[in-house]
Amino acid sequence: MIHDASNDAGKSRREFVKNSGLLAGGLMAAPLLSQANFFSGSSDIIKVALVGCGGRGTGAAIQALLTKQNVKLVAMADAFRDNLDNSLKAIMGEAAENPTIKAKIDVPEDRRFSGFDSYQKAIPLADVVILATPPGFRPIHFEEAVKQGKHIFMEKPVAVDPAGVQKVLAAAAIAKQKKLNVVVGLQRHYQNSYRELFKRKDLIGEITSAQAWWNNDGVWVRERKPGQTEMEYQMRNWYYFNWLCGDHITEQHIHNIDVINWFKGGYPVKAQGMGGRQVRNGKDHGEIFDHHYVEFTYADGSILNSQCRHIPGTMARVDELLIGTKGRIATGAGSITDNKGKQLYKFDSNTENNPYQTEHDELFAAIAKGQYKFADAENGAKSSMTSVLGRMATYSGQVIEWDKAINSGLDIMPKEFSWTAAPPIVPGADGFYPIAVPGKTKYI
Repeated sequence: MIHDASNDAGKSRREFVKNSGLLAGGLMAAPLLSQANFFSGSSDIIKVALVGCGGRGTGAAIQALLTKQNVKLVAMADAFRDNLDNSLKAIMGEAAENPTIKAKIDVPEDRRFSGFDSYQKAIPLADVVILATPPGFRPIHFEEAVKQGKHIFMEKPVAVDPAGVQKVLAAAAIAKQKKLNVVVGLQRHYQNSYRELFKRKDLIGEITSAQAWWNNDGVWVRERKPGQTEMEYQMRNWYYFNWLCGDHITEQHIHNIDVINWFKGGYPVKAQGMGGRQVRNGKDHGEIFDHHYVEFTYADGSILNSQCRHIPGTMARVDELLIGTKGRIATGAGSITDNKGKQLYKFDSNTENNPYQTEHDELFAAIAKGQYKFADAENGAKSSMTSVLGRMATYSGQVIEWDKAINSGLDIMPKEFSWTAAPPIVPGADGFYPIAVPGKTKYI
């Protein structure tokens, strides 16, 4: 439903955007809001900027445009101009298939920004910012969006190291003060089956242990091309470098780890584990492992046994299992059983939704109504930290304690962002990158 400037929802949204920007930022936020509204003939239009124009960013932008709200994509930013161009082409292709969103796309050449600083140019032009770059950049982009008083959708993970987690937590506190809605792309929180299982989690009593899996063949590889600087190569092949990706335990397995944190209502106090590289060990595979196993321990002594693997031809499973004193929850099956196997609840799969769309539907509906409903950043940061804790455990082979890790100040990001700057890790003379060695690699 399109918003009419004369209705109450439109009025409340106008007031909400204004007030949320002013609450913690003072009057200095006002020029930014005025600039953001410059391109709109009506202040009821919710202007969106996309920062990070890869596949996930493109999908998130389309999902924002598919909401029922009066949204408009007004700016795009990416480190690479070709990513931006390909993204806009894909979005326009979707518009050709779905004419209802064509009028919601308004990104002329002067609002297409590329380079490391492109986010600083796009964020001021919008009411809502979609952050979907490689996750290493998420803390600084989130911090800037909060500073500018914007509502935010940001993809998971939200950081790749303890320093980044702390930065997100600090910005999250300011976002709450400003009453900025923040949704994180841990979409199981927006999936009907998980929501219904969560409502009924008490049926299994106290959760005493859990299992989580993200096992599959793995993802793409982008080979080095002639003329690329080391920075450009790593940015293009970002999945294989921890400062950009965090390893697949952080980039993907965070989904499963986060589900256990959610149902447990807390985060682990320590972790120990093992991992390595057996198959994915070429020069283009950077520094990350292809398998991890982690034993996470929570404050009450309960254990999460977590495994993720990227090895073709092996058992594939992406799922979670929670075991309690009275029964168990199998999330993939959408079922709850008692300890004798009697079914206590079964989710009706006919009522399942598309959680990727729902997270945008609910975010933009809240903004349109002038409601402050979503504060996902703190959990996003702590679940990201949980995955980082697991990586630190598998890389080192040591028991890593949460408090020591999160307060360690460990920062694996570059000191300079430019195409000629050296990334934090570079290959040796043989073209291979240094790899963590359990028993030798140290963190704490």
